[in-house]
Amino acid sequence: MTESGARRTPPAGEPPSGPGEELSEETVAQLSSSPPLVFAGECDLLTAQLARAARGEALALHCADRARAFGGQSADVIRGRLRTQLQMAAALTYAAAGPVVKLSAVGLTAAGPHLPGAVGRYEAAARLNLMRALGAGGYANLAQVHEWNRECVARSPALRRHTPLVDRIGRALAFMRACGLDPARLGAVALFASHEVRDLHYDSALTRVDSRTGHRYNTSGHFVWTGAHARVREEQAGYLATIRNPVGVALGPGSDADEAMRLLGRLDPDREPGRMTFQVRMGAAALRDRLPALVEKVTAEDHRVVWLCDPTPDGPRPLDDVVAEVTAFHDVHRALGTHPGGLTAELDGDGTAALELAFAVAELRRRS
Repeated sequence: MTESGARRTPPAGEPPSGPGEELSEETVAQLSSSPPLVFAGECDLLTAQLARAARGEALALHCADRARAFGGQSADVIRGRLRTQLQMAAALTYAAAGPVVKLSAVGLTAAGPHLPGAVGRYEAAARLNLMRALGAGGYANLAQVHEWNRECVARSPALRRHTPLVDRIGRALAFMRACGLDPARLGAVALFASHEVRDLHYDSALTRVDSRTGHRYNTSGHFVWTGAHARVREEQAGYLATIRNPVGVALGPGSDADEAMRLLGRLDPDREPGRMTFQVRMGAAALRDRLPALVEKVTAEDHRVVWLCDPTPDGPRPLDDVVAEVTAFHDVHRALGTHPGGLTAELDGDGTAALELAFAVAELRRRS
């Protein structure tokens, strides 16, 4: 992937920046000459994996960290949150009887990507490098992850009702051993980084042209998405249309089928499976009211998108409300015969709430 030079204005076809006009030319130049965090081939691999989720052959688990602030990412914190994500993925893999695509935020969403400048870039790189090392180095072996789940359920009153599910997973692992396949040897996992677009000067400076294909990629993450609203999101969607990463857009309670089709016309004109993800963040009542028409229209137009339920877009909520929204999401897809592609979950604290959510989704998957 080639390095792009510093630029004062966006290239042709790219909209002007949204928030962040104070980003200095020096910072843009510094970011433009920095090494990429991810590479084009990895982004293409993620698109292929998300295509499986779009076709109903896999689930996607997108773990955000919305409360994160600059300087708060120690190795222990990163390791603990990766552990929670792996525990969640194990439960979902068993329930779905298929692979789980693992996405994790690596940027500094709370501080804003440009405020720490190169320091923030360095911290994101360090976080991703540690996650990759842990994912490839045996930390994620299936037997260990199951033991973590068993221990969490045993000590947490909130999780204890999921003991039967954990026991079933344990019996499945015992069956694997009896067949001569050691779960402890299943230790390497593919982990993909997500990046939320917030400042188009920042993202333009981190966009590179792939020397193999000539396509443009945002090198801050494999999966690039926007959760902004109204005019700002329209500008960001214009930028997302210029890159080849798999991309996502959040749909709120005011979203309708016309808006979804307008976004798909810009971001997925070729109807490429895995290219486009909709993160649905509506609340249970609005979701039951508005999501069916959205899904029906998108499906009728032959767009193979990944539908993610995002029940905590603004931070922690009562668990009953979160489970109600996830249940509504699955009920809508079950009624339409479409695939609930996965979940966006917030990782915070000791991970108990996130794990409870994963177990709840696993139970919904088993009943579908």
